[in-house]
Amino acid sequence: MWTIRAFEQGLEELFQRGLLHGTMHLSIGQEAVATGVCGALAEGDLITSTHRGHGHCLAHGADPERMMAELLAKESGYCKGRGGSMHIADVSRGNLGANGIVAGSMTIAAGAALAQQQQGSDAVVVCFFGDGAANEGAFHEALNLAGIWDLPVIYVCENNQYGMSMATARAAAGNDIAGRGAAYGLPGTKVNGNDILAVREATLEAAARARAGEGASLIEAVTYRYRGHSKSDRNLYRTREEITEWRDERDPIDAFTRYCTEHEVLSEQEITAASQRGKDTIKEAVAGAMTGAEPDPTELAGAAYAANPGMEGAA
Repeated sequence: MWTIRAFEQGLEELFQRGLLHGTMHLSIGQEAVATGVCGALAEGDLITSTHRGHGHCLAHGADPERMMAELLAKESGYCKGRGGSMHIADVSRGNLGANGIVAGSMTIAAGAALAQQQQGSDAVVVCFFGDGAANEGAFHEALNLAGIWDLPVIYVCENNQYGMSMATARAAAGNDIAGRGAAYGLPGTKVNGNDILAVREATLEAAARARAGEGASLIEAVTYRYRGHSKSDRNLYRTREEITEWRDERDPIDAFTRYCTEHEVLSEQEITAASQRGKDTIKEAVAGAMTGAEPDPTELAGAAYAANPGMEGAA
């Protein structure tokens, strides 16, 4: 969680200094979801991510320097600087990719889970999606297939309570995304998404169910994003008091820190050291990424089209 937060705070600083262009979607305040879910997965398990996916990638083992290089449009980035924030993939580590389309990864995850099932693998696929995606048609299609085929997939809804500027309570009928699992024969669980241990426990249970051949699960992790939807969002649809309350009283890192000290899991010194390691990791990632080569403009078409040997040399 410390590394994810430091990564995104680093992005904000680069953006403010004019070194990072375009836009990005930050998940500051939501770190317990990505960390709790990915911490419950096993080697070989797969994930799909969203437009707000920096935390998912890092929690599933992505290299911070390659991620930073991707956002800085460097050749050393995961997509050679062509994909940017919303398209980071690392198939070698089981990250099938982020997706800039809301609900775009839901059917991809169902397909990946079907592939694992047909291959006889015990791997589980996790599909992260936001509360806004729960109102898209792909949500129904994916959960229906997962239900009728008992696919080894866990659908994890990060309910940060706002779809762009629309409050979830005004957009989602019934205001109970976890409860929608019943329509597809899936167990639906709502957890405190700012409690990393609760998220981890729900994921472990869902993963065990999937590995036992009992099918898919739906988890709704209720959390909160402190920043706007994207860098162009001025946050005018909610009050500063609301944001302050979540940040000061329900922050996931503060909550985990309190748990660790109260239960003597970590000392104050160990907590400080862990936090500093996260900051140092990102500081080194920024420095390394900044030295990366710029993409070669003559290779731009190669990032969009497959090579056609029969057309080589054609005018």
